Amino acid sequence: MTPVPTIRRLDPAEADASIAALSDVLIDCVQGGASVSFMAPLTRQTADAFWRKVAERVAAGLVDLLVAELDGRIVGTVHLVPAEPENQPHRADVAKMLVHRRARRCGVGRALMTAVEDLARVRGKTLLVLDTVTDGAGERMYQGLDWVRVGVIPGYALFPDGSLCGATTFYKCIAP
Repeated sequence: MTPVPTIRRLDPAEADASIAALSDVLIDCVQGGASVSFMAPLTRQTADAFWRKVAERVAAGLVDLLVAELDGRIVGTVHLVPAEPENQPHRADVAKMLVHRRARRCGVGRALMTAVEDLARVRGKTLLVLDTVTDGAGERMYQGLDWVRVGVIPGYALFPDGSLCGATTFYKCIAP
């Protein structure tokens, strides 16, 4: 039987205390070839610095950080980032949806996305936006979760090995 992930929002103290575990997930994703803003090889120092900045943003109330746990270990994460423009209080971005390779195909990504949508509703958001690597597993998952594909920007970013990849943009309208 496939274990069911536990999804929870990290408070500022937990976000700071979870940096090593979050870095493990990020480093694994980059080592696996995921285009998630970092180049290979991703050092522990760089990963930890990234998560310290995220923890600061959590503490400042600028981002919500959700994690997925299996057997008490963090195996995935996603951010809910409210839009900053004054004329977009109804919108948020979904960012850094990461799942450790050992936990893939266990429902972790789906559980994280369901939880981030639920949190967005609680926060009064009705429109969510994200982007993902074109033709990747994330794109298939988002389509399966009824996200609407807007289009592709070719050559948008680099894979960790330096080769170009496209980005597919999605949105989802959610009821409050």
